[in-house]
Order: sequence, then structure tokens, then C-alpha cells
Amino acid sequence: MKSEIKDPALWPDGALKIEWVRHHMPLLNGLEAEFRAEKPFAGLKVALSVHLEAKTAYLCKVLAAGGADMYVTGSNPLSTQDDVAAALVHDGLNVFAWHGATPAEYEAHIRRVLEVGPNVIIDDGGDLVSLMHAEYRHLLPGVIGGCEETTTGILRLMTMNRARKLEFPMMLVNNADCKHLFDNRYGTGQSVWDGINRTTNLIVAGKTVVVAGYGWCGKGVAMRAKGLGAEVVVTEIDPIKAMEAVMDGFAVMPMAEAAKVGDIFVTVTGCAGVITREHFLSMKDGAICCNAGHFDVEVDVAGLKKMAVESAPARNNIMGYRLENGKKIYVIAEGRLVNLAAGDGHPAEIMDMSFAIQALSARYLVQHPELPRKPGAMVHDVPREIDEEVARRKLAYWGCAIDTLTPEQYRYLYGE
Repeated sequence: MKSEIKDPALWPDGALKIEWVRHHMPLLNGLEAEFRAEKPFAGLKVALSVHLEAKTAYLCKVLAAGGADMYVTGSNPLSTQDDVAAALVHDGLNVFAWHGATPAEYEAHIRRVLEVGPNVIIDDGGDLVSLMHAEYRHLLPGVIGGCEETTTGILRLMTMNRARKLEFPMMLVNNADCKHLFDNRYGTGQSVWDGINRTTNLIVAGKTVVVAGYGWCGKGVAMRAKGLGAEVVVTEIDPIKAMEAVMDGFAVMPMAEAAKVGDIFVTVTGCAGVITREHFLSMKDGAICCNAGHFDVEVDVAGLKKMAVESAPARNNIMGYRLENGKKIYVIAEGRLVNLAAGDGHPAEIMDMSFAIQALSARYLVQHPELPRKPGAMVHDVPREIDEEVARRKLAYWGCAIDTLTPEQYRYLYGE
């Protein structure tokens, strides 16, 4: 099958990017060596849809070292890096993605990696799994299982599972402690502000930042905003998370009120319609909106376009919209993931842990064919031993040692 990428000649630049992250991802380094020796994926086709940049590319190479026949696409049209895609093709992997793909092109690329009949699926947001069940049902028996990277994807999986429509086992990678406690909090917290700062070239200190959603991603975004000197307002629908935000030192109010005071808005909810017409109308002149949730539905960009009397690029990757009241509202990266559509995504050291969980979970699926394929029971937490193994490897790399229970302590705690 011939790959579909923008320009194969870009591969040297992509190779440099991959080599850079490789030197900063020691967990994947170790797994690459282990997989090359063990070949756990020999003879298997792996379909992967994740933001296609250097760190993802290295995960693909690690899986390929384990014998996988890789079929790769992106999970967001604006996060694909064409030089990285070219580098993977140069190394013999099958890639179907390019930056700026239209909705039709994006779906066509998703279809290309499904048409091969994958045995393992690695998803980021649920597009592969959803389309597989909708239009490639004849290929479902060949799927051993899959792994899901994101909160949004897990929400989609849980809905399918409750409806008894999910037909192969899925590992909930995002729920692993070594994923969401670090990737979602520290990774999102840093990469969101990397994307905003490099795109706007404006100071954060002294501004009011509104963070919509106080899950692990929202916590990270709010914490970093505070560290950069901003006043932080949190909006929430969950009273417990709202209470936590108050105790963490942040103001909490409805979006209708926050819209009046915010200078920069970051949505991190996984829901739709978080910032809408009524909010745009009450925002300050020059307010900046961006999204750090998976899909581009949290900031109603389509609605903003309709209500604007004028729109024009304000800066690379920033669109300005002038409203009837004369105010201008700015949107970064079309309301798509700001840390990837306007940046390079999470730091390599963070994704090292997340992708180690992915790789080990994929191997676990292959090594445990006895996992039930029972309707309504197709979602599985990452085994605790995988979580702890990743943590131990990371601590060892840092040169850290921890205590262990003595036999007496173990008996005291567990009575055995």
C-alpha cells in the first residue's frame, strides 16, 4: 500500500526531530530494545491515529521494532507535521496524513489505515474505533483489541460499551496514573502555554485567564497560568471540582460572568458549546480564545464566524473577528488543540511515560487473548503492574530509589 503524505523529500528534517525526542525518551529507548529482541507484534498490523509529530513517530518506530506492520495517520488535521510523516515513510512505515487536511481528506486517511484489517488499534479521540464499528464491521473479528489515549476517546468508548456496541477489548490508557497525573496535568499545563505564548507573543502576567474545566488538564493549565503571573478564573459544572479550584486559590464563576473579565480563555472540558454567542458578546475587546480539549467544538468558532461583521488573520494562526458592537475577538488555531495546532505538543519526557503505557498496554493485549469479548464488558483499566513498572523505570532514570515494605509491614497492612 502506497503512503499518502505531502512531500517525501521533507524526511531529513523529520528525522532530526525524531532523533531529538529519542534522546529524551529513555523509557521508550528501553522498550525499543526489548521489543526488538522479543518481537511481540510479529505478523500483526497496528493501526494508529495519534497527533502525528516527533514523539508519536518514535512510538511508531518502537512498535515497528517489535515486529508490527504499522499503518499510521493523524488524529487532528492541524497537528500533523509533514516532515515527520515523511521520515516515517522513509523508514518503511505506512503513513496517511498531511497538515491542513480537509475533513474529507482526514476521513479518507482514517479509512486507509482501517482498510488493511488491523489487529491492534491505538487511538487518540476514538475516530478509528468509531469508524471501524460503523463501516468496517466485517473486519471486527480480526481485531485483538486497542488502546485509547484521551479523556474524550474514553467517554466515547464508555458510551459504546454501555450500549453494548463495543465489540473488542479496549485499554483505557488515559486512566492510568502514569498517564493522566503527569501527561494531562504537567504536559497539558506546559504545552498549552507554549502554544499560546509562541503564537501571540504577549505577556501573561497581569492578565485574567479563564480556564473552562478543572479536570487534570484544567488543573495543569490553571497552575501554569498562575505561575506566569495571571489572575485565574475557573468555570465548572462539577461542584466538587469547583470546590477544589477554590481551595487551590482560584476564583470560580459561571462562564457568563467569566466572559466579562477574561483576557485569555482556555477550554479544557471535552464537551461542546462551552463558549458561545452570548459569551462572545460580553467579552472584552481583544479577548483571546483557544481550546485544549480534543475536538474543535468547545469554542463555537462556526457561530462566531456567522455573527462577525468582519474577519481577517491577525497573526500567523490567529484569526480576528469584529462583532457588531465593534469589539474584536481572537481565536487561536481555529479552535483546535492549541498545544498541537499552535505548538509541538507535550514535552518529550512527559510523552515518554504516556507512550510507554501505550506500548506496554498494546503488548498486554497481544499476550492476553483470553480477555473477554463480552458485550458491555469491553473496557479495561491498564493493569496496575504496568503503571508501577513505568513509574519504577522513570525513577531509575532519574536516579531515585524508594523504600519497600518489610514482611512485617506487609502483614500489618494486608494481614497475610
